[in-house]
Amino acid sequence: MAVTAASAVRGSIGCVEAGKRARPAPTAPGPGARRRESQAILAAWACFAAGLAFGLVALAGGPRPIAGDLGEPTVTVPAAGIAALIAATAFVLSTLLHRRHETAPMPPWQRAVSHVSTVALTLAFAAVTAMAVLTGGEILALGLQGLQAPAVGGALLTAIASSAGGWLAFQAGIQLRTRDLANLLFAFLTIGTVFAMITAADPRWWELHFSRLGAGEGAWAFNGTVIVAGLLVATIGSYIGRDLHRWLGDERLRGIGAVVILFALTGLALAGVGLFPLSDGPGDGPLSAGRLPHDIAAFGTLGLFAVTAVTVTLVMPGPPRAMLLTTVGAGAAMIANLLLWRPGEVYGSAGLEAIAVGIIFVWMTTLVRTLSACAPDASRPSARPTLLPRAKADA
Repeated sequence: MAVTAASAVRGSIGCVEAGKRARPAPTAPGPGARRRESQAILAAWACFAAGLAFGLVALAGGPRPIAGDLGEPTVTVPAAGIAALIAATAFVLSTLLHRRHETAPMPPWQRAVSHVSTVALTLAFAAVTAMAVLTGGEILALGLQGLQAPAVGGALLTAIASSAGGWLAFQAGIQLRTRDLANLLFAFLTIGTVFAMITAADPRWWELHFSRLGAGEGAWAFNGTVIVAGLLVATIGSYIGRDLHRWLGDERLRGIGAVVILFALTGLALAGVGLFPLSDGPGDGPLSAGRLPHDIAAFGTLGLFAVTAVTVTLVMPGPPRAMLLTTVGAGAAMIANLLLWRPGEVYGSAGLEAIAVGIIFVWMTTLVRTLSACAPDASRPSARPTLLPRAKADA
């Protein structure tokens, strides 16, 4: 125990020293920062104009409700598609404008990982923007029941949504931190789940579990949210690997690679929850064959996350005390959560799942904040031309 505590202290001290070396004393924003902020504001206005123009075309005709049943002409469905397209475009343009040379000195494998992550984030920003518009439209429709928005009004709503989504995406393209990605993941899960709750076919879904939102009419909302969340989890793993490499260098590439792969597998399992939804028929019992892939994906996500949490903590030098204590605490809290569910029966499956997501959020927040304090901000190209072991690479 004494050795472990001492190593944890050394890891924490080393992390603090690395953070100090990586971050100079605070200074006033320079011309570059002011220029980037001006570009972001101009991008927001450009997105507003594009959203207004596309909105006037897509919503031409008579007044229509803000939200409604699937297939019914509404404002939110075309607005969500337009805003998603504009946000994705803003992210791509910002990335090309501010970070297109970042990958030039990298070896091919590191450059490929960076490009794949960028594509995944482009899709994620589009999905997050679309889901936010759909959810906001449902809430607005509840407060303005009976309102029929004319084309100009609908186009203005589309322009506002496009401007907000485009501005956030453009800012992310300038500098995207792992902490921002983690916040984006949990914000998207919250928004998507709220939308699925509002549009759920079964209003008493909470008596069973969250996966019930993925069955029946309107199931696409929950299932789509979970699939995109899986994509985000895998992408977060890539950025965590980036931060670990900036901190630890090529010497720890094997451990860093294990972390990235585990996050990718966890994201794949989470996406499987949405790709293999529960059916809405009588054959949806706990032991039914149709439910087996869904349950494997759900419990696989939980198991893989536990393995990932332990692995990433051990890869860190020390590891830092806060990270070690949070990982142990999260594991204990997860076990207590399971015991309160069964055999305690204090709450149902929906409560179990909600608390589990909360525990994961606390752990991931601690992880990304620890990496933010320890990892330098500057890009670190790898000196390894290939991921193959050195002996094989030399051969």
